Formats: sequence, C-alpha cells, structure tokens
Amino acid sequence: MSDIDIARECITRDIKDVALDMGIREDQLILYGNDKAKITSNGSLKNSKLILVTATSPTPLGEGKTTVSIGLSDALRKLEKKVVLTLRQPSMGPVFGMKGGATGGGYSQVVPMDDINLHFTGDFHAITAANNLISAAIDNHIEQGNDLRIKNVTFERCLDVNDRGLREIDTKYGTTGFNITAASEVMTIFCLASDIDDLRKRLGDIIVGSNENDEFVYVKDLNLVGSLLVILKDAFLPNLVQTLEGTPTIVHGGPFANIAHGCNSVVATKMALSYGDYVVTEAGFGSDLGAEKFFDIKCRQSNIKPDCVVLVTTIKALKYHGGVNKEDILRRNDEAFIKGFHNLMIHYENMKKFNSNVIVCLNRFSTDLDEEITLLKEFCFKNSIPFSISNAYSDGGSGAIDLAQEVLKVLNRENHFKLLYDDCLSIKEKLEILAKEIYRVDGVNYSNLALSKIKNIEENNIFNLPICVSKTQYSLSDDAKNVSISNRYSIYVRDIKVYNGAKFITVLLGKVLTMPGLPKKPNYEKIDLVDGKIIGLS
Repeated sequence: MSDIDIARECITRDIKDVALDMGIREDQLILYGNDKAKITSNGSLKNSKLILVTATSPTPLGEGKTTVSIGLSDALRKLEKKVVLTLRQPSMGPVFGMKGGATGGGYSQVVPMDDINLHFTGDFHAITAANNLISAAIDNHIEQGNDLRIKNVTFERCLDVNDRGLREIDTKYGTTGFNITAASEVMTIFCLASDIDDLRKRLGDIIVGSNENDEFVYVKDLNLVGSLLVILKDAFLPNLVQTLEGTPTIVHGGPFANIAHGCNSVVATKMALSYGDYVVTEAGFGSDLGAEKFFDIKCRQSNIKPDCVVLVTTIKALKYHGGVNKEDILRRNDEAFIKGFHNLMIHYENMKKFNSNVIVCLNRFSTDLDEEITLLKEFCFKNSIPFSISNAYSDGGSGAIDLAQEVLKVLNRENHFKLLYDDCLSIKEKLEILAKEIYRVDGVNYSNLALSKIKNIEENNIFNLPICVSKTQYSLSDDAKNVSISNRYSIYVRDIKVYNGAKFITVLLGKVLTMPGLPKKPNYEKIDLVDGKIIGLS
C-alpha cells in the first residue's frame, strides 16, 4: 500500500485523548476537527531528555530521517516512556516538486498526513502573508514620500511554491525576488522566538534595507510590527497531532536546512520538554546542515541541548557517497559501499565535537543485503560506534525497539555538550571554523560582493551573530556533484545576508538558491482527487 493508503486506514485517537495523555486539558486546545489542535498553554520545563535525529549526507532518494524519528518515538512509548515527538511542518514546494511529503513513511507516519503536507492549520499561509505585508509596506513607504530615505531594499517576498520564475522580478520600485516561504526570515523568526514578546522584538529587528548613508533600516521603523503580530498570533501556537500508533506529536514551523536553520520551533520543542519525559526531534538534511545549525543557532539562542544524537544512514546513501550513480544504487558494490563509510565517519566525528552521546542508526530498506549490513556493523564495532537498525518503515514502533533501547542506554551516560565557536569571533573566523571542522575544506574564497557586505555588517556592529550556511545538502562541500569529497577543495562564499530578526548571518555558498525550481518530472503529476479522496501524495 502507498503511504497515504496506510495513513487513511489508520484508526486515529481523538486528539483530546492524545492531549490528555500529555497532561493537556480540552480547554487548553483550539480544535481543528477530531485529529488536530493548537495548544494554547505551556507546562513547566522539567529535566526531560532531548533526542536529536540527524543523518549523513542525503541522496535524491531520501534517507528516512523522519521515519526513524517517528518509529523511535513509538518504540519509546511501547517501552512505557512518556514521550513527545516534535517535527517541522512540510513545505508545499517539495510536496509538489521532487522530495514529496515529509510525514514519515510506511507504518511510521504522522497523521493526518494529507493535511500536514498541505494547508494544515494555515501556519505557512500566515507566515507568507506577514512576510509579504512587509514588502508591501516598504513599497508604500517609498511611494508616500520615503521619509526614511530608503535607498537599497534587501527584504524579499516569499511564496510556498517552487517557482524559479520568481527568483528575480522587476517591480515599480526596482529589481527584487521571491524566496520560498521556508527560507524567509519571517519563518526563521517564527521558529526561533521564545514567546510572543520575543516574536514582537525580532520582527521589529528585521532589516529591510539601507538608507543614503548605508545605515540599516528596520521593520520597526515602518510602524508595522503590531499588524504582523495580529497575522501570526494563532499560527504561533504549536499544533498537536499523532503518529499512526497514537504517540503525541507537535508539528510547528518548517525552515529548510539547506537554506535556513532546519529545525522546528523553539516554542514547540520547549512545550514538548514540558510535557514529555523523553522528546524526539529532528534537524533537516545531513548533520553538516541541520544538526550543526540546531546546535550553533537553536541551542545557542534557546538554552536547550540534546542529551543524545541519532545519526541516520542508509545502505543507498553510503553507496552514493562512495561514488555509485543513483541508477545503479541497488546493485551490490562492496568497494563503493566501504568507500562511503568515509562520509559516515566524518558526520559521526562532527557530531562528537558537539555531543558525546551519538548513535548510528541504519534505516533499513527491503532492498538492503544482509552482507552489506554485516559490513556496516563490523565497521561500527571496529570504531567503537554505538549502532542499531530501524525497521520502523515496515514494522512501526516494534521495528525500532532495539534503537529505543540503545538510546536509553546512551542517555544514562554523562553528556558533554558544547558549541563550535564563540559569538565574539568575526564572521570570517566563524566561517573558517565551520569550513575546517565541519566541511573539512582547505580554504574559503569570497566574492567581492560578500566582502563588501561583511564590511558593511561589521560597520553596523552586527557581526556577533552565529552563522547559518546555505549550501547544497548532497555534499559536505558546496558542490552537489562532489559527493565523495576525495579531493582537496575550498568553498566559495557568493553572498551574505543579515537575518537580524532571526539573530544569525546567512552565508550563501556556491550555487545554492533560496527559491527552488520544479524538476522535469514533478510530484504534482502523480497527485489527484478521486471520489473525494487525495491520491498520489507520499
């Protein structure tokens, strides 16, 4: 059966009962039918265990990080642990583009999967509207006399659809462009704000451009912040749903990890930590993107830290990063497979630089060979790497019991968590640390544009912020084709953007784009409505 068929056959619990298991009363919910709700109140933070799920470098085939996160949560619940899962909401861009939905797969899913992958409770629409109101207000200010003397507008519009034609557009007020909503600064602020007052301040701190003296102009200068809060107030409340097995799941926010910081909202994570003894969350794409940003941006700003990291890999990913084309990925190739262990080891070593408790998890596919799994087990054993296999896709929570038990073992150990760099370092110094320690590069090259922007940022005294690197997810480098990283290489900084409200500096490497395009065979060709039911969504 397809993912949506499996999800549709699931008999879900009433969302009020799911909430009650967490300790949330019905009067603390805003109900959206019987299967989803917004949570209006928070509990008190307690000494809960936070488990971060990340992955080795991904492939175009998908590695199942969300599937493992869901399966692990269901397995912990089967072991009678009070667990709350918290995930990002999928963007509709990839849903209709190449990646498809992002609510897990097989018998390890979050439901209602069709709602979550599409309009859900309207959060993405609210973020899009707030973002574009800022753009409209900028244009209106200029039209009405431009008292702020705005000379250069840097803030861009957004849309939750992959549309390459909107990357650069001409308007009455000059050349601008669109980001996908998941890459917008409003999305990053939405996911990093600790409460409504912090959201208010961060929105006001967004830089919209600069004046004739090259001084930054902010959203708060437009007297707009109150209206933005009105648009976002309901969206800012986290959403409660459940897994196929009834495990409480908070889904909130959805920044991309290859463009933004790739984690669900701070308010959702802290809410989960206030209601669950164990909280499972994930960070987007490989650990060089999502997990690094989870640590250096989200943990830095929110004063949280994971007690354990689960590093997901697949047989296909290891072959791919050993040099096998995706068309030949199912053929046995032990030489390339073993070569791919290099990628796994880099990600494992990188995670150990932040967190001492790291487990490697093989997300098993039906096409995996026992001989290949044995080779991977032997490699992990030889290098003293904790290892487990997840069969959650085919068996749900039962297929991740061993993983859950391994996680519980690791959680009993002392954890030494630390950030990679200090705030006080310069932009270049921080980026060079990332380049050396995470991407393993020889050097960093800068465009003249990037150098001029760094100079302008430092002249405005905003350099003491963490770095959010925007690059390809398919390689540790900034070149999507350099998957094996067998040769020495450097990275190229094309552009710099200050996400002042989000409190980080975005560094764009190589050819990465903040508005994706659609592939030659997009997923929207498979999706339809037949007899009132959605088909083809997975």
